[in-house]
Amino acid sequence: MKDPAIRSNRMQCLCALIGASIVAVCVIIGVTMNLVTLYDENFDHMGIRTFCMFTVNSNILAGLSMMLCLPYTIDGLRTGNYHLPDWVVIMMHITVTAVSLTFLVSLCILAPVKGFRLIFTGSRFFLHGVCPVLSIITFCCFINSHLIRPREIALAMIPILIYAVVYFVMVVVVGEENGGWNDFYGFVTRVPIWVSVLVIFPSAFGLALLLRWAHNACCLRRRKKDADLYRAAYTGADLKQVIAEMARSQKHELKLKNPTIPVQLIGYMIENSGSEMDPDEGTRIYFEAWMKG
Repeated sequence: MKDPAIRSNRMQCLCALIGASIVAVCVIIGVTMNLVTLYDENFDHMGIRTFCMFTVNSNILAGLSMMLCLPYTIDGLRTGNYHLPDWVVIMMHITVTAVSLTFLVSLCILAPVKGFRLIFTGSRFFLHGVCPVLSIITFCCFINSHLIRPREIALAMIPILIYAVVYFVMVVVVGEENGGWNDFYGFVTRVPIWVSVLVIFPSAFGLALLLRWAHNACCLRRRKKDADLYRAAYTGADLKQVIAEMARSQKHELKLKNPTIPVQLIGYMIENSGSEMDPDEGTRIYFEAWMKG
């Protein structure tokens, strides 16, 4: 039999797979376009020097974190048991915060100075627009396996702090005349450096807070929806028989040699059905029915 939340789980999994895949592909396209463009009259850092820019680095990090979730989404579609490890979700929060800062700076600082058409065309269409927006949507709406805790918010500042230190050293300490970087973002020469610090870091932390709130809100709403499905389907039902039938049908449909026990789903079934069954007993029943089926 089909668990009532599996369809919802698989739809969420499919959306996560599509969103993460598009972000990863667009990052590859955008970075490749920068690497093969050796000269651009509007931007100094093309070719191999493109890796100097936070825009490129933040997008690469976001693309990598999206790629981390792909094996779990593929397995989720196969088994109907979509779930991401906590560390993957935390990593995505860190990288999506970084790429969101890229989008904010592009929209509110670079575009008014250089022009919106210039900032959001070519490779920048992907790195300034598509990748950040899709990363935010994917993370907030379809990555619902782990609630971001308050103590994990500060982790989102790590890439931004590291890049800020490197940028300061290369622009101010080393200097362009000594082989360092020119102030291509204008955070040192166009405005006093303390203004940049007071704008960028609070903005980045605010983005981390906002992303946590949106992600957690979607996650809690998804859990409530699944709980309602379980209560409607299993209140008063014989869960031992339900779990055993689930194991037999999954084995028949998936044609796997080794059992894949949906521990989270079984736990939700027990929790929301009013049953006094222990989750360990539920997983044991599932395993035994799989082996006999």
